[in-house]
Order: sequence, then structure tokens, then C-alpha cells
Amino acid sequence: MNGGPKDADTPEKDAVRTAETMFDVVQRLVENDGASLAELAAELDYAKSTVHRHLHTLADLGYVVRRDGGYHVGLRFLEIGVTARSGYRGYDLVRQKVEEIAEVTGERAQFFVEEHGKAVYLARAVGDRAVRTDPGIGSRIPLYAASAGKAILAELPEPELSDMFERMSFEPVTEHSVTDPDELRAEIEAGRERGYFFNREESLRGTHAVGVSICDPDGEVIGGLSVTGPSHRLNGDRLESEIPDLLLGAANELELNIAHM
Repeated sequence: MNGGPKDADTPEKDAVRTAETMFDVVQRLVENDGASLAELAAELDYAKSTVHRHLHTLADLGYVVRRDGGYHVGLRFLEIGVTARSGYRGYDLVRQKVEEIAEVTGERAQFFVEEHGKAVYLARAVGDRAVRTDPGIGSRIPLYAASAGKAILAELPEPELSDMFERMSFEPVTEHSVTDPDELRAEIEAGRERGYFFNREESLRGTHAVGVSICDPDGEVIGGLSVTGPSHRLNGDRLESEIPDLLLGAANELELNIAHM
């Protein structure tokens, strides 16, 4: 009989499980900065033969390499990552501006984009006094825990923003993280009026950040630009006036340049 529900053990389901297992292996290699076959099997609770089969396939395709007595992700992923990053409109302009801001402020500057409800580091640069504590390019943090993430949320039309709120877990990153949806909405409204957003130890203890949004000529949000520094240095007028003015000027310049690409 055609058209009925598929059995749970169909080849399609098996293929999905196989793909999920392979990505579990890759993700654990990334998180552990490499691992042995035994370590992977134990941590993932898979049979060694299953893990070995996936590692062998990944190695044959160039995505995994063996060194230092274990397995590591290969540089083939770098090719994919660079392609994904370069696909964002205005990336080269953004990267240059992030480097300029880091040099001028002496702090850490970064640019985030939203992907699957998370803020993803797309570009970053560090000044001569910068705190070097962020997880790096491609890493993800909750949108509500980043100043630039809040700036991105503020640009979303209401139906999309409400849907995003529904999908958020609102789990705290630090004890200062905003985990109440009503409080976050109030912050977003206040930030819309100011034009910039704050992160006061919400993603990392001892640091503050200021963020602004970057939009395309149609008003669609591209991402968020921010500056992060130690809370004892990024406070008062520097936090609430000097850095915001710098970022708003940078955002205006970026948006004009992107519009004329």
C-alpha cells in the first residue's frame, strides 16, 4: 500500500542515523581537540567498530587525520569554513572594520551573525590591551548573552522575533545573563531607542561589551558589531558614550559601503 507512514527502520531512517553518528564523531573531535578511537567510543557510547568505520570513511575523504596518537579534524574543513564565511555579504569590509576598531580601541572587536538561533563569531580582532578570552571564529553563544546578539534580535520583525523567543532556551551563561523573556524584550526596546546594546558580564564574568547592528539597504539585518573589554576599563562614559559613538559611526560607514558593493 503506497502513501502510508514509513516504518521506523527504513533505509532512509538508517541513513539519517548514520549521518548523525558521523557528525557526533566530528563534533567530539572538535570539542576535545582530537581523541583516540577508545576515547571516542567511550564518550559517545558507540561500539569501537562503529566509530572506527566512521573515522576510516572521514579519513578517506580527507576530513580526519591521524597524528600524535589520535584522530583530529583535517584541514578539509577549513576549505568549507572559509567558503561559508566568505558567502556573507560584505565580509571583507566587515573584517577590515573589525581590525580597525580593535586597533583604535585597544580592545577586542568582533562581528556576529545569527544562525540557527545562535550568535556566531564571523570576524574578530584584538587590540594591544585586549582580553583574549573568546572561543574564536565559528563559535556560538546565545543571542541574548551578547550585545551584538541583542542588536541582531532588535532588527527582526515582530513575528520572527516572537518565533525566536519561542525557540530560545534562556539558560544562563553567567549569573548575570538575561534569562527572563520580558526583561530581554525591555532591553531590546531600550536598545532600539539608543541605537546600541550592552552586555554587562552576561557572557563572561569580568567583561563588558557594546554592540550595534549592521543592516543591508533593504533593512534586513546582516549581523552585529561589538567591542568587548574588562569591566573595570569598559565602564562609565567609555561604555555608554565613547565606544557606542565609535560603533555607530562604523556601522553607518559599513552600511553605506555595503549598499554600494
